[in-house]
Amino acid sequence: MLELLLPMSAVESLGQWLADPERGQRYANGSGPHTIPYAPSTWMAVTPWPTAFADRAAADSASVSRAEVVAAVRAAEQSESWAEAFVATQVWGYGVTGYGPYRTRQVLAQPSAEAVLTEAVSLLVDEGAVAAYEVLHTLDGLGPAFLTKFLYFAGQALPDVKGPRPLILDSVLAGILRRHATKVGRADGYEWSEAIAKWIWRDSGWSSHRYDVYLRWMYAANERLAAASIDWPAAPDVLELALFSAVWDLE
Repeated sequence: MLELLLPMSAVESLGQWLADPERGQRYANGSGPHTIPYAPSTWMAVTPWPTAFADRAAADSASVSRAEVVAAVRAAEQSESWAEAFVATQVWGYGVTGYGPYRTRQVLAQPSAEAVLTEAVSLLVDEGAVAAYEVLHTLDGLGPAFLTKFLYFAGQALPDVKGPRPLILDSVLAGILRRHATKVGRADGYEWSEAIAKWIWRDSGWSSHRYDVYLRWMYAANERLAAASIDWPAAPDVLELALFSAVWDLE
């Protein structure tokens, strides 16, 4: 997978996105400004609530940026409440999606939830993202798309982690890698490449090995962008944001 790096067409598209004041230019120094709207009142039943987030009883609408979630996770770390940190990441992750509060409550209602979150963070520091991914996967109802949001923000908030800092992996990112792998395989004459890519990069249920492959590919792709003289920022999460935003057209 690592040899299937970004083609020059993708590098050019990503460079144009980064230079565009209406699209990517705001992320030239990192993904912190990326903001998601949410409805605070719909989260009334979810605890613990991040102290810096909007008052749920007073606000019908609000927004939260990646930088603000990182700050909330750091604050939760100081109070040793990884459940509070988890809530902050899920509010950002679900946005205005109506079932987000319910699913978050279901995860936190499990007796082992706080212990699993704490262990995952400890593993992230000592062993790396893949080990933390495996532990979080044991929580019922917490799929890869949302457990990697927790991992991503924890990795951004902590001063040091083992290996590459985690990135978000969801069905949109998997779909991009699926189409890329299919296209490269067909160009090399492998007619079965689409079937294999559909299985490897399916819409959910990725193994910890697949997450490891994803991280290594994203970091390698980011290095290619950084070397391409397009003033690409050093942080791979900007690449994740750009790909999620459909900057790279694979059709």
